[in-house]
Amino acid sequence: MEILIKGKNMDVPQKAKDYIEKKAEKFDRLLRTISTAKVELSEEKTQSKDNRYIVEVTVDAQGTFLRAEERGGDIFSAVDAVADVMDRQIRRYKEKIQGKQRQRTAVSKGKSTVLSGSTLDVDEEQDKLIKVKSFSVTPMTPDDAIDQMVWLGHDFFVFFNEKSEQFNVVYRRKDGHYGLIEPELE
Repeated sequence: MEILIKGKNMDVPQKAKDYIEKKAEKFDRLLRTISTAKVELSEEKTQSKDNRYIVEVTVDAQGTFLRAEERGGDIFSAVDAVADVMDRQIRRYKEKIQGKQRQRTAVSKGKSTVLSGSTLDVDEEQDKLIKVKSFSVTPMTPDDAIDQMVWLGHDFFVFFNEKSEQFNVVYRRKDGHYGLIEPELE
């Protein structure tokens, strides 16, 4: 597993890099399919010193992305917090995959689908597009897309629906349920 550590508007001390690498190695032991773990550290100038450091971790497990973000009063406490969250997400992901594999074996052999990608960010203050990200797509079911959305911590997720063979969007509704948008050309 490749571990990429980056500071956003800050230099990451070597001691912190070593600590992050030690924590991130545990992810690889939990899930062998992780190819990369990206760790981004940033520091906010806030009055509250308890939440000054932000650590964001994104792991790529064969095109399935798991993401966690936590804050802390120092780099090490923020790293500990985000490592705990990522540990739980990896375990949940493994349980879900193992459950699907057992279900497929019981019914019939199926094809696993993944999406590798990212999102589009818009600057609401100026209403102009400030960032564009592209991603490769592998067909998946709406249920798989909801899983990806939850694992990434997003409120919506764009995917290619393997049944309808069209791009769709799943989203989290205010009532806690999920919705599916199926666009139609006029």
